[in-house]
Amino acid sequence: MDNNDSSGLVVLAVDDEEPALEELAYLLGEDPRVGVVLKASDATDALRILNGRQGVRGPAAVAHHNGAARTTAVNPMTGTSVVERTDVDVVFLDIRMPGLDGLELARVFSSMAVPPEVVFVTAHDDRAVDAYEVGAKDYLLKPLRAERLGAAIDRILANRTVHAAEPARDDSAEDEVIPVELAGTTKLVPRSAVRYVEAQGDYARLHTHEGSHLVRIPLSVLEDRWRDAGFVRIHRSFLVALPLVTELRLSGSGYVVRVGNGPDCAELPVSRRHTRELKDRLVRATKQAWSQR
Repeated sequence: MDNNDSSGLVVLAVDDEEPALEELAYLLGEDPRVGVVLKASDATDALRILNGRQGVRGPAAVAHHNGAARTTAVNPMTGTSVVERTDVDVVFLDIRMPGLDGLELARVFSSMAVPPEVVFVTAHDDRAVDAYEVGAKDYLLKPLRAERLGAAIDRILANRTVHAAEPARDDSAEDEVIPVELAGTTKLVPRSAVRYVEAQGDYARLHTHEGSHLVRIPLSVLEDRWRDAGFVRIHRSFLVALPLVTELRLSGSGYVVRVGNGPDCAELPVSRRHTRELKDRLVRATKQAWSQR
């Protein structure tokens, strides 16, 4: 199906199983916010479609287009040629496909100057963390429900609105969403809801006001990824959201920090090697807050 309403989103559905592909395309076409629905049966077909639809994607990309000849880039990981930009807004993508799978295809998109958004649609609930790591905006489980698909489109449109209103916004300030698996259900936890993170072997436990969630991501990975978002390492086992630190004090066994206030506050140890950096970050944060008043 290929609608012709250019006022809505241009979306590409990719699935190697024809019944699943037809159902996904039908549901997408039923959403009034979708203008064009394209279909691909595998990664090669998807890249052919994207390469054939070179153009400028959305208001945030307008500044990048100056009428010059459009070029292609070669993804260093796969050697696959891919255009720098396309008019496809969102790719709804299965994960397990023959040849280049969905996760590998999403990594190819990352070599584009203006990549499309990616939403995974899959029957497998064990790849949500991998999907998060390649920048997916949502992770939908089959059998697909129209309401859940609509919620994913809501998220895409909200993200586009933010970027259109703030074209110079620093990507590091964008609130990431972490997919968490629990009893066959994928819950999306925004990074802004995380108070602190606790290492548990090769996993990390995200602590929020509502509880905690175990994810298959090492603490060191989150430390690097969230540093610019205000998270700081205070101990080999703990990463905290700096704006939520309300107290740093010396106890009998060394420094501790208080995260939050009230009955649900947490007190966490600060190792000696991290004490100086924590103090410096707290002082800088306080000075910055005062200078903005």
